[in-house]
Amino acid sequence: MKKIYLSVLYILISVCCFAQTSANQKADIIKKRNGEELKGKIIRVTDTDLSFVYSGETAEYLIKKSDIAQVTHASGRVEVFASPNMPAEIMEKDQVNMSATPADHHNKIAIIPFTFLMDNQPGADAIGLKAQQDAFALLSQHSAGYTIIDPRTTNAALIQAGVTREKMQGFTMKNLGDILGVEYIIDGTVSQNKGYATSSTSNTDNAKVKRDDNEKIKGVSSSTYSNSNAVQRYDVNVSLQIYMDNNASIYNESHKAFLSNTDGSYTGPLEYLLKRCPLYRK
Repeated sequence: MKKIYLSVLYILISVCCFAQTSANQKADIIKKRNGEELKGKIIRVTDTDLSFVYSGETAEYLIKKSDIAQVTHASGRVEVFASPNMPAEIMEKDQVNMSATPADHHNKIAIIPFTFLMDNQPGADAIGLKAQQDAFALLSQHSAGYTIIDPRTTNAALIQAGVTREKMQGFTMKNLGDILGVEYIIDGTVSQNKGYATSSTSNTDNAKVKRDDNEKIKGVSSSTYSNSNAVQRYDVNVSLQIYMDNNASIYNESHKAFLSNTDGSYTGPLEYLLKRCPLYRK
């Protein structure tokens, strides 16, 4: 009888210890973009979803990564999920994303000078300014409902605030949004890399007839001239990013020119990206 009591007591102590251990075990915490917070355990992760079980339950739920803002794992590691590329009109209706946008910024766009890279090295600032102007010229024709700040005004505001290309990395998009007074900021990079070179050679033969004083043919002399021409071709790539003034990224794409060209033109890829960005209106 005494052995039975001891066995029961041992079982009760084990159960209590297990329950206390389970209660003290840290949970994975998922914070969704709508502000909802979920506590439990992440079972598995795929490219698009998380499988999740609430604490104290066994039912398994599937949560889209696009709905998740942040995950704090039981280990203490914090994982932040990038904002999905959504159309501007949807972003405007999202109260979580729009909470930091001042009213006087609403529907205003600024395009900052593009970065220009030549063979992966910093290139001439003039080309970055030209790309900025070209982007403004194209988008201003297709921006119904938006106000686009002209590049001269944008660049003057940046200079007055001490925001140079070298110091740009020290400013968040929220900082730039406050400086420029806009809701959307467009940034981009133009990359040119030397591709293959083509060369051609042409030969010209000149024949000259020699005559004497009586115009009789005395002989024929000939000479050959050679002309060589080399053409350098370039591979061109343009990347485009659009941010909101609360640091949310709503567009991040790149496009390469379909064919190599001889003048390094970026117009084609730039137009391709702008026509597919959430701020473009047909």
